[in-house]
Amino acid sequence: MPNILLTRIDNRLVHGQVGVTWTNSLGANLVLVANDAVAGDTVRQNLMDMVVSEGVQTRYFSLQKTIDVIHKAADRQKILIVCETPQDVLTLVRGGVPISKVNVGNMHFSEGKTQVHKTVSVDGDDVDTFRQLWEQGVYCEQRGVPTESGTDMQNLLSREAIPC
Repeated sequence: MPNILLTRIDNRLVHGQVGVTWTNSLGANLVLVANDAVAGDTVRQNLMDMVVSEGVQTRYFSLQKTIDVIHKAADRQKILIVCETPQDVLTLVRGGVPISKVNVGNMHFSEGKTQVHKTVSVDGDDVDTFRQLWEQGVYCEQRGVPTESGTDMQNLLSREAIPC
């Protein structure tokens, strides 16, 4: 069983909060970015590698490759998975990746989305995806940094009039 410490949704993927703050807090020694676009983009990979704590390895896999290889992870690997969207996390869960907890860090506002927290905006598809994650037994909480207290996403989404 892979040692997945946490899975984070952050549309910025790896930046200082993830590459330093979260990895240090969790004791992660591997950041696995599960993202189809970044898996083939060495420029973005190199930029993200620049903000990861020394001694922490990075991997950039497509969603399917993550599904295919996650169970081959060594016991010594303490993994922080980073995804861009809740839909990506649901794909991993449906593919058999053992994810039990999701940290929702950043989902930028864009047209058609409703802001439910200062760093989280969702549309109907996002809400439906979170519901499907909950049905799979995955706990989802919003938390920017480890020192903040988390807010259950079910509470955030039930407080707002979200279009579905």
